[in-house]
Amino acid sequence: MNKDTNEAGAPLRWGVLGPGKIARPFCQGVARLPDAVVTAVGSRSPERAAALADEFHIPNRHGSYEELVMDLDADAVYIATPHPMHREHALLAIRAGKAVLCEKPFTVNAREAQEVVDAARSAGVFVMEAMKTRFFPAMREIRERIVRGDIGEPRMLQADFGFRAGFDPSSRLFDPALGGGALLDVGVYCVSFASMVFGGEPERVGGLADVGQTGVDEQAAMVLGYKGGGLALLSTAVRTSTASEATVFGTEGWLRIHRSAWGPRAYTIYRPGQKDGETVEVPTEGNGFDYEAHEAARCLRAGLLESPLMPLDETVGVMRTMDRLRELYGVRYPME
Repeated sequence: MNKDTNEAGAPLRWGVLGPGKIARPFCQGVARLPDAVVTAVGSRSPERAAALADEFHIPNRHGSYEELVMDLDADAVYIATPHPMHREHALLAIRAGKAVLCEKPFTVNAREAQEVVDAARSAGVFVMEAMKTRFFPAMREIRERIVRGDIGEPRMLQADFGFRAGFDPSSRLFDPALGGGALLDVGVYCVSFASMVFGGEPERVGGLADVGQTGVDEQAAMVLGYKGGGLALLSTAVRTSTASEATVFGTEGWLRIHRSAWGPRAYTIYRPGQKDGETVEVPTEGNGFDYEAHEAARCLRAGLLESPLMPLDETVGVMRTMDRLRELYGVRYPME
């Protein structure tokens, strides 16, 4: 952070790089925080930067990404551009000495992810993947209960995330040049959840995908095998709506995150032999972007260069798993 931001009571000042669709809920989330503010927005289109700035009363608006990362009124940069641009824009911000919160997927592949991580560590700059689900209060509580052994040893996991989008070959969901496909868009949530539960990368990877006419995975089923025998059964889609739930089965019970598992507000723990489960409602405010922005600010104020809730090595490991899956699917992007 800049020197004056470290003063007592000073808010963390965010610059938004890319005024795309996801930038709006991020600005809404930050607006809920008492110790953070969006002070700048940058776009290759001055008109789009101005539109977002006018809506959220952002004082500084820039007609280029280069101008944004050099803005002295921004301490951290939120990267909201399409997947294939994440590497370039993260490196741009790191070179300017800005802390980085980069939307998921962190990059399009593990090689790019490692390059960003190496650059951040070399420069001594904070970087975190904006894996929103990790930071919800319910997910943090779920993680703690699993680690504590409340369902025994995790043995199997089922998770899905899918929706039906209208086919448009020019949209980011279906265009290979924009890193299209279900895996990078929503399957990453499932893979990251399995990584959180089982504590690392799978030893074995299997999967089948329906690759559409544009060459991207429109739906897929995955099986990941972890050290010690843990199994994750995952499915994802951009042409099929799914329940969007997750269940972790342990040796002494199982834990189910109900519909909207990727923005969880409740979960139920079941015990063998018991008719009813224990449902826990977790107080949740905001849209989730506030929680990830708060975690980034907490880490910066504590002098951390990465978040213990979403470690950089784990981010790279998730990308590596998705690389292996895409190899099985035969999906490769033009920029690779």
